[in-house]
Amino acid sequence: MITAAAALEEGIVELDTPFVLPNRVYRGGSSFKDAHDPDNPYVTFAGVLATSSNMGTILYGEELPDDVLYRYIKDFGMGRPATLGFPGQSAGVVPAPETWSATSKYTLTFGQGLSSTMLQQIGVFQTVANGGVYVEPRMIEGVHDEDGRYQAEPERKGDRVISQETADQLTAIMEHVPSEEGTARQAAVEGYRVAGKTSTADRYDPTKGRYSGVTAGFIGFAPADDPELVIAVTIQRPTRGKWGGELAAPVFSEIMRYALTSRGVPPSTTDAPKVKLEYDPQAPARGEGPGVTLGDIAIKDER
Repeated sequence: MITAAAALEEGIVELDTPFVLPNRVYRGGSSFKDAHDPDNPYVTFAGVLATSSNMGTILYGEELPDDVLYRYIKDFGMGRPATLGFPGQSAGVVPAPETWSATSKYTLTFGQGLSSTMLQQIGVFQTVANGGVYVEPRMIEGVHDEDGRYQAEPERKGDRVISQETADQLTAIMEHVPSEEGTARQAAVEGYRVAGKTSTADRYDPTKGRYSGVTAGFIGFAPADDPELVIAVTIQRPTRGKWGGELAAPVFSEIMRYALTSRGVPPSTTDAPKVKLEYDPQAPARGEGPGVTLGDIAIKDER
């Protein structure tokens, strides 16, 4: 999400910028791949984000200068604890560019080169839902003094991270995810427009010293046309299934449905905008250059 936001904001891509998704991408002496080969390798930038393609994310993310990518990661709240006044918060880990290895930039583009808390991840989606403005989270809405008078906590100043236009474009892409054609159909909430993203990450087990199981998640907001709530669901090391779209998405849907209706949030009255996820393969596309060719798509690396 952060890499996509940065690429849009910096003018590197547009929603319909075409890409060819390879079977493998070789960068920094390592081989990168997606969880599975694409059903159709000819996708737009919107299709890369909607289907969570690591390959496509590397192809456009590597065009961001190192310091620019790092700045966006930090501006979205990664690598620093929220000013909640609550002890024990983790700042997460975001390595500075001068410490990056040969593969750091590529893993950072799709989120495996850093660590973050759930609150920080929610902040990324809150920023998009808030039209591109990041606002520090708070735990307390207000307090009553000894005489019973209510005093609201002062509003916190927001920092613009991306433009309203970029936020709207990201939202349009994410509205495809809980649709009938998306990767998290079960995240949909009847009567409301929902925008969100799935996440399925290998889970490191420090006791075993290796990856073991996955962390499946879904984060989204609704109503997408006038956001009220951001909800995140994470399931650690599931034993039945593994994908965020099949495990976390239904939980998200139930919680969001209850929250919206109990708060009296009116249903959406407009349809989600349409975005183009695939394109005509006869058109020139990103990926037809050094290191990535159309032939790579058909070559299976069996090592």
